Amino acid sequence: MPHACSETTHPLMSLTLAQSISVAYGEISLRLVLALVVGALIGLERSYRGRPAGFRTHALVCLSTSLLMLVTVYESSWFEVAASARATIDPTRMAQGIMTGIGFLGAGAIMKEGLTVRGLTTAASIWTTAAIGILVGIGFYFPAALASALTLGTLSLFHWIEGKLPSQFYAHFVVRFARSSQMGEDALRELITSHAFSIANLNYRLNAEGEYFEYRMVLRTNRAANARALSERLSRLDAVREFRLSPTGD
Repeated sequence: MPHACSETTHPLMSLTLAQSISVAYGEISLRLVLALVVGALIGLERSYRGRPAGFRTHALVCLSTSLLMLVTVYESSWFEVAASARATIDPTRMAQGIMTGIGFLGAGAIMKEGLTVRGLTTAASIWTTAAIGILVGIGFYFPAALASALTLGTLSLFHWIEGKLPSQFYAHFVVRFARSSQMGEDALRELITSHAFSIANLNYRLNAEGEYFEYRMVLRTNRAANARALSERLSRLDAVREFRLSPTGD
């Protein structure tokens, strides 16, 4: 008489499976928390500098990219392949999609104020933070840690070095005079050069109603403090109706 066969799971196999699941959850938690911390550290530096994308933005960018890479790393946990089927996992495709999408977020941090463009460094830091999040998500800890240290060093230490290095100061300068009392070009050039500025790209503008005459130019000097001295001198001139001195750079 045939005996009925029943499949039983060995207690040791059940224990091993439970342990592996526990280890996977622990590793996933570690990667997500680590990505959040790294992104927050980079974001803190940006927030300290008063940039539009700071603490929370960078933290969420790094966390989200790490989370998306976990989808590919642990694909076998949520995607079952039939015995007769064949599936190929390509995490690089996910990474490519992430970096393309992050490019749009970084572009939103770039702002144009008149002739000045700001936010380029913040956009670059967002893109770098996304790359670090990808490394953390796949468990590539050493390059992620090294990239985090280099990024923080670039944003903080390099900023300090940049401030200590001798560099030329550039600014966009616009000054407006009443039509009846406008300052001549020679007099304006003499005023500007007396404050240790050199002039480039001088433009002239007369409004349609003929009420005011305007000069626009790019100024260059070796000391940023000269801009303050020039603005104070212009504010004391009765002929000046309006002026704007906008430093260039991020």
